[in-house]
Amino acid sequence: MGRLVSTDGLTDIQQEILKTVRQFVDKEIIPVATELEHKDEYPTEIVEGLKELGIFGLMIPEEYGGLGESLLTYALVVEEIARGWMSVSGVINTHFIVAYMLKQHGTEEQKQKYLPKMATGEVRGAFSMSEPSLGSDVSAISTKATRTDDGYEITGQKMWLTNGGSSNLVAVLCKTDEGADSVYRNMTTFLVEKEPGFGETAQGVTVPGKIDKMGYKGIDTTEMILEKHRISADQVLGGEPGKGFYQMMDGVEVGRVNVGARAVGIANRAFELGIAYAQQRETFGKPIAQHQAILFRLAEMATKVEAAHTMVVRAARLKDAGERMDVEAGMAKMLASEYCNEVVEASFRIHGGYGYSKEYEIERLYREAAFMLIGEGTSDIQKMIIGRNLLKQYKA
Repeated sequence: MGRLVSTDGLTDIQQEILKTVRQFVDKEIIPVATELEHKDEYPTEIVEGLKELGIFGLMIPEEYGGLGESLLTYALVVEEIARGWMSVSGVINTHFIVAYMLKQHGTEEQKQKYLPKMATGEVRGAFSMSEPSLGSDVSAISTKATRTDDGYEITGQKMWLTNGGSSNLVAVLCKTDEGADSVYRNMTTFLVEKEPGFGETAQGVTVPGKIDKMGYKGIDTTEMILEKHRISADQVLGGEPGKGFYQMMDGVEVGRVNVGARAVGIANRAFELGIAYAQQRETFGKPIAQHQAILFRLAEMATKVEAAHTMVVRAARLKDAGERMDVEAGMAKMLASEYCNEVVEASFRIHGGYGYSKEYEIERLYREAAFMLIGEGTSDIQKMIIGRNLLKQYKA
């Protein structure tokens, strides 16, 4: 292993976890990733392997059957998995966000009910904010939960659910009329149970099928249609309505660290492929790595990978310390996603015509990197979050 993306101050346990995951990635993911991705085939055997490693319960507390690890450990594991195949990191990311939201905001009954089964992967999580007509403008959601005598009735249409088909527990953000003076206090997160698969997966819940995407293949990304879905009041996350927006934003904050870590993993793999190819390919009687233009490109790629990794580690450590890190998470996600695209494109150029061939791994990375720019909020959204907070901190 080279010197990039090393992290100071890790415990022996953290180092052993990362070593085990890297070995799994090298042996079980990288050799089959491109073939499965081109087939758009769900990585069943890989997912089962991750279950055996305990990855689904990595951050779930030990009292609920998990490993009780930190966000930093999780982010570093995601870097390793995304280095092998970014889609696989997506399988565990949304699952983790739901588990994190339950751990932070759920009632004790909800934690006891779901977290032990989430730690083993028996219960698989997905979360849903987006709708067909909105993405980052969460205040504009139209999916509505109306009170009934024994709970709520939900009607609406959700979009871009990662693990929408394979999950059996979905955290769904809905508009509720709690009489508050702010739209943000009139939102509630519901824990919707359903069967895995497509079609009608629960009473009033339909998952039409997989959305055909440019990249991020293998994993199921779906819509979810709710038509008078009846749900009991004890399925409100935390047991109290009106707190959904803040619960979701807490989940998205750690999700941004995750996407930043994914971007680092992709960029690191693109660098590995680029520097290896540059030493094999010869032009004008010498390896292209000895041409100054390629040498400069490799230097810039490595520097960007290292800078992005450092930002992700800082954001994760702040969250683990219990400090507010919305600015740092936004910075990490923005920098890592932009640098990921630049590093992948540079590696693509190093590969020349072969980079355009589906036989070469860089072709897949080129398509995967594009998703990093929009996942968990675009760079423009991150800039708004960062800029507004800076104005508060440096108020004239």
